[in-house]
Amino acid sequence: MAGRDLAAAVQRYREDASGWRSCKRTNEVSIYWRPSTEFSGNIYKGDGIVPASTEAVWECLKPEAGGLRTKWDQNVKDFELIETISDTISVCRTITPSAFMGIISPRDFVDMVLITQYDDGTRASVATNVEHALCPPQPSYVRGFNYPCGCFCIPVPGEPRKTQVLTFFQTDLGGYLPQTVVDSFFPSSMAGFYSNLIKAVKTVKA
Repeated sequence: MAGRDLAAAVQRYREDASGWRSCKRTNEVSIYWRPSTEFSGNIYKGDGIVPASTEAVWECLKPEAGGLRTKWDQNVKDFELIETISDTISVCRTITPSAFMGIISPRDFVDMVLITQYDDGTRASVATNVEHALCPPQPSYVRGFNYPCGCFCIPVPGEPRKTQVLTFFQTDLGGYLPQTVVDSFFPSSMAGFYSNLIKAVKTVKA
């Protein structure tokens, strides 16, 4: 999938309000799901307001080796740059720790990542799985697969210290996990993601 096609796919999820069903709601985020058209699982959408500037939120979220993401996101143990394709497209490997009380073992994901900035100040990172010769499957990790997914940091008009964070996850975790485990994991994981992000942005000066 080319970068333009990837961006268009995730933008369609952002624009299409049909078919989403609520599955979890906290003070920080509302989470929805619907069946994925990419694979046999579901796509999940998170929509929440983070009380910080778009620049501060993006500083925490942007996908970069040595960035802040590994410090606050409990689902990201390490993030590696495999290849830089252009100033906005790269191939990256994300390593995740065991989760769900050890039921989900460590995973790794190899993705093409596209960074986009829109005229209204929105910043986005979108990704999808790719194969790369420099990063074959490794025996210590279960190889997972992200289908077109992404995160949008959207300025709230008239509120410079608030940012709408809109996320889309559709991930085949691989391995032999019961569907009930997968369906329970993602909403809880996404709720934790927003809660931890809100704590993290308080340490960023932007």
